[in-house]
Amino acid sequence: MSRRSEPSWQPCTAVNWRRLQVKRAFAITLGKMLQSSPAHACDEEVTYLKAQHVQWDGITLADLPTMWASKAEVNALMVKQGDLLVCEGGEVGRSAIVGDSPKECTIIQNALHLVRGRNGANPRFLNYLLRHAFDQGWFDVICNKSTIAHFTVEKFEHMWTWLPDNSKQHAIADYLDRETPRLDALITEKERVLELLAEKRRALITRAVTRGIDLNVPLRNSGISWLGEIPAHWETQKFTRIVKIIEGQVDPESTPFVHWPLIAPNHVESETGRLLYRETAADQGAMSGKYKCRTYDVIYSKIRPALRKATLAAQDSLCSADMYPLRAGQSLQPEYLLYLVLSEPFSVWATLESTRVAMPKINREALGNIKIPVPPYHEQEAIVRFIKSKVSRIDELRNVTTSIIGLLRERRSAIIEEAVSGQVDAEQLRC
Repeated sequence: MSRRSEPSWQPCTAVNWRRLQVKRAFAITLGKMLQSSPAHACDEEVTYLKAQHVQWDGITLADLPTMWASKAEVNALMVKQGDLLVCEGGEVGRSAIVGDSPKECTIIQNALHLVRGRNGANPRFLNYLLRHAFDQGWFDVICNKSTIAHFTVEKFEHMWTWLPDNSKQHAIADYLDRETPRLDALITEKERVLELLAEKRRALITRAVTRGIDLNVPLRNSGISWLGEIPAHWETQKFTRIVKIIEGQVDPESTPFVHWPLIAPNHVESETGRLLYRETAADQGAMSGKYKCRTYDVIYSKIRPALRKATLAAQDSLCSADMYPLRAGQSLQPEYLLYLVLSEPFSVWATLESTRVAMPKINREALGNIKIPVPPYHEQEAIVRFIKSKVSRIDELRNVTTSIIGLLRERRSAIIEEAVSGQVDAEQLRC
């Protein structure tokens, strides 16, 4: 074997493991191109699986779409319990074993590979091997992601790997079937904790910006359908009376804007307002016009599904045309405005409004015409302090939980790597 074909992502020193191409041990068949009508009188309408039905944690077999196929195609592509399905496109290499018996005559679309073992080779072992290859970034190397990545039949068949004998493949797959679900259960439990923390954070912000922090304050009907009751002494104002929606795009390639921070929806974490990373217009190679934002402008995403994304400009910046720079007037505290647009009722209104137009976004006129609650300025400042003090603890818990999830995932990857690289001893496999 040439050095080029060495499976560097799977270092293996185990005795008696063979180094060979996947096609020597497994049969790989690409699925069928979508056929929306019968081409021949004998064609039949059958259910089929596509890439979105195949996730790392299993395969969805309910409510499948249908296509037309010939008898020969059905016979060649019909999915059976125990088959391995692998994504050819999208998140290339994502794979899962068919755990339950599919509906009779269910086939696969050409975004998937159907894999079966030759001469007793175990598809479950190959499934774990592919997960390890994915974790090691092997698919990023072999599939060109600068355009559209495809894990073709040829690439799959010529993939070099180390394989033990069939009995060892079976034992390793059984071992991983025992060990990984325990970690998966812990990960799921921690992810649920993150969901609960997000719900608590959302409810806290919503309560503070729509009812204030005095639990005993008298309430009145705001007259705003999406808002409901507000403290009786609060005012309501038309959005554009107290907030300026910045217009007039600038050339991001001109001086000095090419070196300014450029914020787009993908830079902002949903619901928290936290910037995930920073780039300049030069970094992004931005060409089209962008909005100029000042320090303390609220930068709000106007497109669905990013309507829960907003952040506060920490310095003079640019933002993409998918976002609105919102400049609070003298009677409105900028951070109060930020928390208001991140609140649950505002997000619900925005989502509903974005479904009423041809483009999935909030148009400038709709945003400008809504009415919002306006507490006295000193109360806005108190609300902001209150929210910051409460969410800081929630965010600490979230960070700890996220760290634990990362460690659990690392441990899961390590267990798989040890097993598919021959580092697990026979005693562990028998347990």
